[in-house]
Amino acid sequence: MRRARRLVGWTLTAELLPELRKRKEPLLARLDYLLSRIGLRLPRRPSMLRAELGLPDLKKAPKPEAIRLSVSETPVVTVLIPTYGQVDYTLLCLNSLAQFPPETPIEVIVAEDASGDPRIPELRRVAGLRLLEREKNLGFLLSCNDAAKRARGEFIFLLNNDTEVMPGAIDALVRTLRDHPEAGMAGARLLYPDGYQQEAGGIVWQDGSAWNYGHRDDPTKPEYNYLREADYISGAAIMLPLAVWNRMGGFDEHYVPAYCEDSDLAFRLRAAGMKVLYQPEAQVIHYEGVSHGRDVNAGLKAYQVANTAKLHARWAAELAGHFPGGTHVMRARDRAFGSRVTLVMDNNVPEPDRDAGSRTMLAFIQALQATGRIVKFWPTNGYATPGYTRALQQMGVQVFYTPWYGSFRAFIQEQGAEIDEILLSRPHVAEENLALIRQHCSAPVVFYGHDLHHARMRREAEAAQSQTCLREAEEMQARERAVWRAVDLVLYPSEDEAIEVRRLEPGVPASGIVPYALPPTSTAAMTPAGRDGVMFVAGFGHSPNVDAAQWLVREIMPILRAQRPGLRLSLVGSNPTAEVKALADALTEVTGFVSDEELARRYAGTRVVLCPLRFGAGVKMKVVEALHSGVPLVMTTTGAQGLTDVEQACDVTDDPAAFAAAVLRLLEDEALWAARSRSQRAYVEGRFTLAAMSRALEDAFSAAAARAASHPG
Repeated sequence: MRRARRLVGWTLTAELLPELRKRKEPLLARLDYLLSRIGLRLPRRPSMLRAELGLPDLKKAPKPEAIRLSVSETPVVTVLIPTYGQVDYTLLCLNSLAQFPPETPIEVIVAEDASGDPRIPELRRVAGLRLLEREKNLGFLLSCNDAAKRARGEFIFLLNNDTEVMPGAIDALVRTLRDHPEAGMAGARLLYPDGYQQEAGGIVWQDGSAWNYGHRDDPTKPEYNYLREADYISGAAIMLPLAVWNRMGGFDEHYVPAYCEDSDLAFRLRAAGMKVLYQPEAQVIHYEGVSHGRDVNAGLKAYQVANTAKLHARWAAELAGHFPGGTHVMRARDRAFGSRVTLVMDNNVPEPDRDAGSRTMLAFIQALQATGRIVKFWPTNGYATPGYTRALQQMGVQVFYTPWYGSFRAFIQEQGAEIDEILLSRPHVAEENLALIRQHCSAPVVFYGHDLHHARMRREAEAAQSQTCLREAEEMQARERAVWRAVDLVLYPSEDEAIEVRRLEPGVPASGIVPYALPPTSTAAMTPAGRDGVMFVAGFGHSPNVDAAQWLVREIMPILRAQRPGLRLSLVGSNPTAEVKALADALTEVTGFVSDEELARRYAGTRVVLCPLRFGAGVKMKVVEALHSGVPLVMTTTGAQGLTDVEQACDVTDDPAAFAAAVLRLLEDEALWAARSRSQRAYVEGRFTLAAMSRALEDAFSAAAARAASHPG
């Protein structure tokens, strides 16, 4: 034991402390990260969990007259709270709705089921509450069905009275149902008051038994924080479109008085072609056991056993396709019974508004999901990039990150058998992980190279006349070729690059693939009226783009400004280097990063788009995006790489004078401008679509699987 501790200490000192100094985070977060690298994590106290989850501290509920609900006469959501006494808990629930009112207009109905509690009249003093008081007890299920008939909202939110609704929960559920019209129900994450998890969606096993998935676990783990389908969501906090609820007839009276009616509703929704979604951003604290206790041998809780048997009998045929209890948990929680689980690996979480490679990877993920696949994403830098990680999670992608997943070796050893196929991106990502994948996983592996790194590096070296850079290009070629030989299929953004792969490694299957998926182009006619200036869009942390900006400013713009003295140039894009910033002057703007919305505004006001790349490889996002915008484009042959016959839609030249002449024509000839605009949009239409990408990826994985099967081991 002493030796093991010493080894941990050496590891922290020699390898991890340099990382500690780099990370600009609070000390505890940095220590957490370091421990994750050796498979450990700081224990979570309730206060830490609540802080990480953003849960406010709710004190004891005030008196009823102090609670004022923000309700609407035209509600979008009807919050329906069935009660049987327990006034203190009901007041806590109502107080949470009052303290953190949603942006969505609501009404609140409490349906009191003739409990005989003498304190029920207190609820009449809650401002804004609609209180239904029955003279005869109906039981939980029938009480919900009856109360729902009074709902006026577009959505109905069924909420236990022993809950507290956290900020944003109702809005998150509404957003989920609006964004996913195929969903019939969306459910919340249930938490204990101490911040630990009660349920992150439910799993129903083959025998009809169920798991509250994630019970008593740390809710900050990645596996609990992405939107996904669930077998069921506990009825303590579920939302449905009222029209769907009515179409289903509410809860089925087969389960009177209570228990399993929520699971049965989920199964009936799926039978009707709808999905049941778990939304982790809708957080609800649930005081479990308050309403009906926990003893399955007494009271209303006793119906749980009998109704579980009813559920299994009714849905036995479907449950036969579920997993046996407690097995294949990663697949079970995603309902991946017949779906393929695809692991996508890249250096970092995609940042699609910052670089073209990220746009490609995001489009690949969307295209894979469109085929029905369950997509998991592993960023090898281990970082949950703020904003971008959440975007992936809300797309339904599980993202693996530290401190929970510090070791790919540990993950692939444990879960490799559950992965059906793998997409690797970039040579260094493949190099670092291929051996582990082959050792612990039999899934076919597809490699996407983004561009031929060695070819781009060689052109850059030749332009700089650098022998050192030439040697680095040769080393990169050897590395890329080794990766190609080790995978089952190679993809590049153009067929030209795939041909080069096959020339260098004749035994390697390689194909070109659509690298970008864009929405349909507009059919509205575009005109040059009101537009001025020229624009070059690029990520300026990439050396070919720095060279292009310098060549543009020094060789082409002087020719243009000799004819158009006031012509403005905008260099638009993230990470401008010192060399790029030095190009700014009274007529040359260097913007730095701009949002997608700002970029769209700039395309709408620019007269001509330029792509002056002198070296690089592959199909460029900036070029495809410019073609798609309909703003006439002038580019070099490097910019046109991989775009067959693109010269029929726009000017392509490497000569500075010819480049400038082409730009001048578009600045002066309105008819030519309009014609080029139409031609460019026609060129993009049908070529760069999600459907085309989905077909190409399906073909790629089919071919990779066939090759892997023919070369086992």
